[in-house]
Amino acid sequence: MKDSTKTTRTDPLIKNLLQLISAHRPAFRQGRTYRRSVGMVLGEIFSFARHTVTQTLLALGMTDGDWSAWYRLFSRPRFDEAQLNDQLLTQTLVQAPENEPYTVAVDGTQLHRSSLKMPGTSWLRDARFSAFRPGIHRAQRFLHGAWLTPIAEGFSRAIPLRFLPAFPPKAVAAEGSPCKEWEAALVFLKWVRAGLDRAGRQAQPILALADGGFDVLDLWRSLPERVILVTRSARNRALFWLPKAADHPGPGRPASYGDPAPHPADWLHKGLRNWPQQSVRVRGQDITMKYQVLGPFVRDGLPERPLFLIVVKGLHRLVGKSKTHYKHKDPSFYLVSAVQREGQWVLPFAIPFLLTWLWQRWEIEVAHREMKSGLGVGEKQCWNTRSAVVSVQWSVWVYAILLLAGYRTWGLLGGPATPARWWPGAKRWSLSTLWRAYRAALWEKSEFQALWTTTGDNWWKKETWLAGLENAVAGAARI
Repeated sequence: MKDSTKTTRTDPLIKNLLQLISAHRPAFRQGRTYRRSVGMVLGEIFSFARHTVTQTLLALGMTDGDWSAWYRLFSRPRFDEAQLNDQLLTQTLVQAPENEPYTVAVDGTQLHRSSLKMPGTSWLRDARFSAFRPGIHRAQRFLHGAWLTPIAEGFSRAIPLRFLPAFPPKAVAAEGSPCKEWEAALVFLKWVRAGLDRAGRQAQPILALADGGFDVLDLWRSLPERVILVTRSARNRALFWLPKAADHPGPGRPASYGDPAPHPADWLHKGLRNWPQQSVRVRGQDITMKYQVLGPFVRDGLPERPLFLIVVKGLHRLVGKSKTHYKHKDPSFYLVSAVQREGQWVLPFAIPFLLTWLWQRWEIEVAHREMKSGLGVGEKQCWNTRSAVVSVQWSVWVYAILLLAGYRTWGLLGGPATPARWWPGAKRWSLSTLWRAYRAALWEKSEFQALWTTTGDNWWKKETWLAGLENAVAGAARI
């Protein structure tokens, strides 16, 4: 059978997409499974309704025939998820400079479910409720690990690398062992480190960004070598100065902790006069941040790993164009892995570099919204212990290669022009713009032209035709 990934068109977006799909061919055990996978990716592009397996097959025109083989793509071990994402990690190295840190972000996310028996589901706290009145919902919990593209004009984008299940012990039994979010994050960071080492990038450090839920002692303690972790921390975190030789002059084991240090929030009221300022480019705007770099410290229970504390003052700035208003941002506190150079504990990277990347962690939240609301991650009707997990990972992989192909084609800011005459378009292309470009490029191919008819500017003729059609339908209803 002819390889469906070959094309004679020169459209760069489609060419990059098909090249990415071809690069993942070793993860599929059989050729027919691989060809079905290619069809499923194209079906995701043309699905205008929910992104279920049924809607994907209907988008491909498969109204007749047996669909069971397509469902077995998820219910049986037709492809290896780890190997599939190994190839994806290798493909991102093409756009990741070797002389800069490989930046990733980790975060936990939940997929809402209504079933009490679906594998991997449990009762979890629902983020849609307010903090002062929490609620619960039935959901699956995953750990999302994403690569953050190099920054351009203050923009970046999170491209998912892995979507690991992090089901609680009380969840319905599913493929994989129950684990906490930080444990899944540790698996992800070790996997990224091993992937870079296999690619010959042993000297390239990894910068991992995380929120406060990953400020866990066991994660700091088990962190792989050459991985720099930056997490938000609690405002009342117990910290200690590094011990000095004078603190324990006598015999016996040296002291593990120095004097107690102020809590992170206390530094805001210590009367520090010199608060350095740093202008950071964020999404096309310059934002001035006031900060302090303090330490090194050690955490209570973790004396073997020194950390630096970055305190960022709250922001109160004017935003908006037509209707300007002030927006307030509370102070934030971050812990950063310290590295030893020439016998001294220092920051791993320059402070402007770190402050710039701290803003970009939000891109992983943007990816959550696009995957769930746009691509319909979690909508596939797969219910056994394997497919309930693999179908979600498959949809995330499709989202990743679609984004990576767009990034290879346009970069971050070179997207196609918007068809609207009244709006020039955003600086960074969106998922809707990417989908529109995929569909427009594929509709030009003869295999897909039956799905699309061109429309011109003769709306006055179309209005007359539609009015006549409406009258004919109404007349037929009376007969």
